[in-house]
Amino acid sequence: MSSNALPPVVDAKAWQRELDALRVREKAATRELDAIAAQRRRLPMVEMPEYTLQSAEGPVRLVDLFEDKKQLIVYNHMWFPGEKWQCSGCTGFTSQYSRLDFLAQWDARFVIVTQGPIDEALAYKERVGNPMTWYSTAGGPFGADVGAPPGAGFAVNVFLRDGDKVYRTWHTDGRGCEQLSHTFALIDLLPYGRQEEWQDVPDGWPQSPTYSRWMESQKYAELYGADGA
Repeated sequence: MSSNALPPVVDAKAWQRELDALRVREKAATRELDAIAAQRRRLPMVEMPEYTLQSAEGPVRLVDLFEDKKQLIVYNHMWFPGEKWQCSGCTGFTSQYSRLDFLAQWDARFVIVTQGPIDEALAYKERVGNPMTWYSTAGGPFGADVGAPPGAGFAVNVFLRDGDKVYRTWHTDGRGCEQLSHTFALIDLLPYGRQEEWQDVPDGWPQSPTYSRWMESQKYAELYGADGA
């Protein structure tokens, strides 16, 4: 990092003018996100067939994942067979959600579904200290049908229940998941941002190869999980 990697120093009035100019764009982005959410609420939905998944207590139907709630968010966690440490991005993303009981006020749950066998998935959950409820779709078509087939990527899916019928209402993957994360929201507030080489930054700002600052799954285990305990 250059010794000159510092924002210019100005007086308080000049700083406020620059902040006010930025605030115009921030408010416009907020209004656009409101409009996107309004469009999302108007999306049609598709009825899902019956699926059987595995839970810590044994086989469950997809509708059972809702418990007594009407809405369900599912994070499809990447899984690599035979590996002790699973996707660091998925591990880090889901480590943020330590307190989810508040969703009950909105008649919703948020759970993890992975392609890993349930016993291995639960062992990994314990290893990295993940407090979410995990289910497995190993050997079943659910993951593939919602954009997260075996050996492939991660996804977020949202479902709505009407009685015993389940409907898929929304899906995203890749950087579409960022809006659900506070990790990058906090880092993007910092003067140096994510410090990844693809970002637009002033000359001399610290930059590293993409993903190089991301923690490995072992580190999450050291911080939060059974390995750390």
